[in-house]
Amino acid sequence: MIEEKKKNWTLRELMQSAMQYLTKKGFDEARLNTEVLLAHALHLQRIQIYTNFDKPLDDQEVAVFRSYFERRLQHEPLQYIVGSTNFMGMQFAVRKGVLIPRPETETLVEQIVYECKKYLPEQMIEILEIGTGTGNIAVSIAKFIKNAFVTTIDISETALDLARENARVHHVEDRINFIHTDILGSINILQIKKYGFLVSNPPYVAEVEWKTLQPEILLHEPQEAVTDHADGLTFYKRIAEISADLLTTDGTVIVEIGCGQAESVQNIFNESAFREFSLINDMQRIPRVLCGYRKSVRMPDTVFSVN
Repeated sequence: MIEEKKKNWTLRELMQSAMQYLTKKGFDEARLNTEVLLAHALHLQRIQIYTNFDKPLDDQEVAVFRSYFERRLQHEPLQYIVGSTNFMGMQFAVRKGVLIPRPETETLVEQIVYECKKYLPEQMIEILEIGTGTGNIAVSIAKFIKNAFVTTIDISETALDLARENARVHHVEDRINFIHTDILGSINILQIKKYGFLVSNPPYVAEVEWKTLQPEILLHEPQEAVTDHADGLTFYKRIAEISADLLTTDGTVIVEIGCGQAESVQNIFNESAFREFSLINDMQRIPRVLCGYRKSVRMPDTVFSVN
């Protein structure tokens, strides 16, 4: 990509060369990839790239960019290379071994915020999240819902450490309790209280679909955070199974779902005494979030009832 013997690269020349090479190799969004990597390597904002086109680059700057670029050529996600991503208008640290937050998961957080507005400001809302990851969901809830206290669990200590770090950065660590446990095992540690909401973005990719995913996921993201190694429904079944022990009598389940899973997931919760459901689309109009209500409530037009 970069001629080893070439000297006196300018930012414009390096950008053009990198974009051409990524396009040749079949990468989508070659310009975006190049901009992000250049900005990170040169400690610039992306907009500053275009006001510094004629900036000459020294050997060290070129070497740093080359190291990032070669990682991207191995399909390592940009977020791992730069070490952060944007979610709900906030920056979250990310690192290998922890699932990268997706834009579609913002739909889940937005629905949680909407449902919590039904509570009075002085009412404390207890929320249990299954699957901490970077802490993007738990931190966002605590940031946007001032009367919420979040208990969040994960089987990965790496994820929990990163989530604690993100909670500290966003100054909400005092309203989040991080617990290391496996939701598929005992839930005794969670039964010290009842929760008004049980929320999750669980591993929902079926094993048969795993190998069809893009190499960024296959080669670099934690498999256990993406697939249940079964039909993609394992965690929904478990959440439905334990909901009676963990939720209040009028509690709500809010889960992210995969494309085409709405009917299957609804049926799972229907068998666990949830009376009504609402289905929310993401920005691509794909059904992305399912809410299950243990009590009959007045619902918006998107709701379908099982009674």
